[in-house]
Amino acid sequence: MSDVVLETKGLVKHFPITQGIVFKTRVGAVRAVDGVDLQLRRGETLGVVGESGCGKSTLAKLLVGLEKPTAGSVQVRNEDMVRLRGGALRRARRHIQMVLQDPYTSLNPRMTVGDIIGEPFEIHPEVTPRKGREKAVQDLLDTVGLDPGHINRYPHQFSGGQRQRIGIARALALKPEIIVCDEPVSALDVSIQAQVINLLESLQDEFGLSYIFIAHDLSVVRHIADRVAVMYLGKVVETGNDEQIYEQPTHPYTQALLSAVPVPDPRLRGRRDQIVLEGDVPSPANPPSGCRFRTRCWKAEDICAEEEPLLQIRESSAHPSACHFARPRDVLHAS
Repeated sequence: MSDVVLETKGLVKHFPITQGIVFKTRVGAVRAVDGVDLQLRRGETLGVVGESGCGKSTLAKLLVGLEKPTAGSVQVRNEDMVRLRGGALRRARRHIQMVLQDPYTSLNPRMTVGDIIGEPFEIHPEVTPRKGREKAVQDLLDTVGLDPGHINRYPHQFSGGQRQRIGIARALALKPEIIVCDEPVSALDVSIQAQVINLLESLQDEFGLSYIFIAHDLSVVRHIADRVAVMYLGKVVETGNDEQIYEQPTHPYTQALLSAVPVPDPRLRGRRDQIVLEGDVPSPANPPSGCRFRTRCWKAEDICAEEEPLLQIRESSAHPSACHFARPRDVLHAS
């Protein structure tokens, strides 16, 4: 356990649903994250995948403290971020930073690149002396593959891929151990995606970083992640290493996701056992009883509505899966 740099236990985030204008009455809650246990080890990349609306981005905000959890804990370097206050919380936040999804809206258009990357130094002045901040910003620009001479330019003068590199430089400014990447390449062209992924991998090797990498593109996650957690409707339904998730998935939802990944080789397309999920994702304000995936699952039986399956290793599976009928299944996918 000494190499665990981040751990969540029973992490929950419910957003209240209210009625009324003056006297608001709570009538329910959106269960965006509903009991998530995760571990991230030093130097590791943990991929978090799932459909839009499954709670991935809310989870990211909880990890870095942008949202306060309804229940549970977020431990960074054995400190519970949820319980920290004031200066202790500010100091702890140095160790976990975030790269946001959209490079076009995550940078202040009225600030120069130098001010954007250097802003963390204003909040944490102990990291870099004032006299050395300009040089530190230039070094960060060079580290992410940008021209240090562009320090006085504004975000609109850069392309989308370059803007995301600026966001990465900002995340690196405080020399964190953990970086949460919330779909960092989803808004970029495919060729630029590969460049940013390669940059993240080289930075991980150089600085010993640990990543939480959130995405809906399973091909991207496979390229960078050491382990994968699959989320559905606020819960983790399967976890495992690269080979376990991509070669022998056991949860029906994971199998369906993998069957939807495009296969570039036309000779292999006919061999794929395509899984088409029927119906829509249930509302997180009123999730199904028992297994949350049962309303779209072809394996569902009476027990699925009565008993919620635990995320655990079963006789039929070598890695944790939250399914009463977890069975390995070969799935053809894009490499």
